Amino acid sequence: MNVGTATTLGPLYVYGITPAESRPPRARGVGGAPVRLLAESGLCAAVSSAPEQIRARRRDLLAHQNVLGELLAQGAVLPMRFAVVSPDETTLLSQLRADGPRLAAQLEAVRDRVEMNVKGTLVPDCFTDLVRRDEKLRVLAQRTRRRPDYEANVRLGEALAKAVRREARRAAHEVLAGLTPLAVRVAEGPVDDEQVLSASFLLRAGDEELFRQTLAAQARGLGDRLTLSVTGPLPCYSFVDTRPATAGR
Repeated sequence: MNVGTATTLGPLYVYGITPAESRPPRARGVGGAPVRLLAESGLCAAVSSAPEQIRARRRDLLAHQNVLGELLAQGAVLPMRFAVVSPDETTLLSQLRADGPRLAAQLEAVRDRVEMNVKGTLVPDCFTDLVRRDEKLRVLAQRTRRRPDYEANVRLGEALAKAVRREARRAAHEVLAGLTPLAVRVAEGPVDDEQVLSASFLLRAGDEELFRQTLAAQARGLGDRLTLSVTGPLPCYSFVDTRPATAGR
């Protein structure tokens, strides 16, 4: 096994932390570099030689994801975000020793767990249904049709946009409430006027199919209030904290 024993001079690109029994991924890393595992204190750091410049190019983003995907297929992994670099091997091994108990506890917390990310985006043209269901909007639309002018159209447009956002946020709360009981933990992300739901769910690996079925049923029940998308299974980015374990460049 290509578990690191020989010292590599220079900075190391770090993909993630795994238990000591992990196997090195066969996928090539960022910049096409081979990936190996550095073992220390019952942990392994998946690393490769860091290129001189790291840019968020598609091929390197995919390489990062592929390495983590292979590690996740073996078991628990603490994933690093793209472009985390340690100054050298000695520094990284020292950090693994110092932070070993905390990292091991986090690995145990995500063992047999996956992350699923759900996003909900409002449907901007769902006006017909809103006007039908909302009496105030219906009255305003009727007045605008009877006496159409610029100001009336502006008032109707503003009222419709506000109602669309309100309905979308209400639908997002319904989705979140329905999915939360299926998760071990939930991490909510930033939202705005367009994307009204962004949440990551830490699931037991065996619950992924039930989660997808529940989400699909919710999507069918939302009508035209919200468009849902799901990404996963992912390494548990939203539920680990690896920052003290590495030193960025």
